[in-house]
Amino acid sequence: MLMPLLLAIAAAQALAEPTEGTLRTIARSKTIRLGYLKEAVPFSFAESAGKPMGYSIDLCQRVVAGLQQKLELPQIDVKWVEVNTANRFERVADGTIDLECGTSTITLSRQKQVNFSLMTWANGGSFLVKPDFSVRALADLTGKKIAVIQGTTTDRALRQALKDRLVNAEVVPVKEHLDGLNAVAKGAADAYASDQTVLVGLAIAVSGQIQLKMAEMQFSFEPYGLTLRRNDPDFKLAVDEVLARLYRSGQILDIYDRWFGKLGKPSPAIFAVYNLAGLPE
Repeated sequence: MLMPLLLAIAAAQALAEPTEGTLRTIARSKTIRLGYLKEAVPFSFAESAGKPMGYSIDLCQRVVAGLQQKLELPQIDVKWVEVNTANRFERVADGTIDLECGTSTITLSRQKQVNFSLMTWANGGSFLVKPDFSVRALADLTGKKIAVIQGTTTDRALRQALKDRLVNAEVVPVKEHLDGLNAVAKGAADAYASDQTVLVGLAIAVSGQIQLKMAEMQFSFEPYGLTLRRNDPDFKLAVDEVLARLYRSGQILDIYDRWFGKLGKPSPAIFAVYNLAGLPE
């Protein structure tokens, strides 16, 4: 009887002891592991050399610089880990990466598995179509085929929007952005659905091979954030402090101009993100 009792006490003590937080791990190892997507232009992508870049990547690099200053470290080594839309939250939750720098939409259901930083972007679902196909309303896709990455918030929002507006269209699941673009180019789909800003970047990236245009409508609202583990308040606060300073100081506009300057000034929705998330110290 004594042995089971001792084991139970030991187990209870282990559960009561908090695990090492991400900030302490970074301070001890002088290393941070950042996740990126390989083709989410212009937010998170990698060229042939494999070096990640993009709007979300720049934000994460600013976070690393802020953590280095906060922890008074001479340097923090960055380990880049490629993730995809299917495994990104699992890689955060299981500790493979400390921060995901991509195009993750903040939702209540996802916060059962991971946590998010302050908002970094405000987006909406839309479509890429061939130049001779006009889409000004969801009803224009009646009887058409729409490609979308399976399991994403865009997938769920699209299906819900079609249902709510009584539009009879076939949803064609794909695994990656390029699969969806090729489906439209080859006629296997009439439209490719994703977040509007991502679609702009994709259309520019493939303009030499595939001619596509943006639909004149949105069917959802997609607020982005950087993804981190749950129950790690010190790390979340440290990340949010860096983002809030970027927004308050106006330095975020330099990052915006680098990746979206060709689109003009930030939209009212993006300005609202920067103003509302620029929390005071």
